[in-house]
Amino acid sequence: MNNAPFTPRRVRFVELNANALRALADGDLAGGSAEAGIALDEHFVSDRARWIFGYRANQLAEDPSAAAWTTRAAVSEPDGVVVGDAGFHGPPNEMGMIEVGFTVVPGCRRQGYARAMLTALLARAAAEPDVKTVRARIKSDNNASLATIAGFGFTRVGKQGNEHDGLVTVFEIPADAIQAT
Repeated sequence: MNNAPFTPRRVRFVELNANALRALADGDLAGGSAEAGIALDEHFVSDRARWIFGYRANQLAEDPSAAAWTTRAAVSEPDGVVVGDAGFHGPPNEMGMIEVGFTVVPGCRRQGYARAMLTALLARAAAEPDVKTVRARIKSDNNASLATIAGFGFTRVGKQGNEHDGLVTVFEIPADAIQAT
């Protein structure tokens, strides 16, 4: 058993522009990495990532202003290792709701990076006057994500289902209830 004290992780986000997202959606890891200006992991061309990045690339083609909100590569500080991707599903809607999403590359899981990503995303949301509510949708069997949001103040508000995600539990937190962690 490792008895070393846990050191909180820090991440910074690197934009994945429409060209990077399109390259990754097409399975072009080298092209996506070149567009992003960082070496991305194979995770970024997995089937899951290719579907999501294709969706986000199309979203940015329709609404370039969404780029400020959507998927970014998460980079560990200070070592510069790409540890996952995170962002919002788009800008706040007309009611001020925004949805978070994050994924940690398999080799970096269970090391605090998801918590660091969520902390940074929530701080960004809380700093934006147009954001009133932050939503997270998580599959009931995704214990890692459920554990990640625990302690942040999210409240379970219901369930939703769709063809791609299946049934998910919906959690929300008012932006003015987000506290720095």
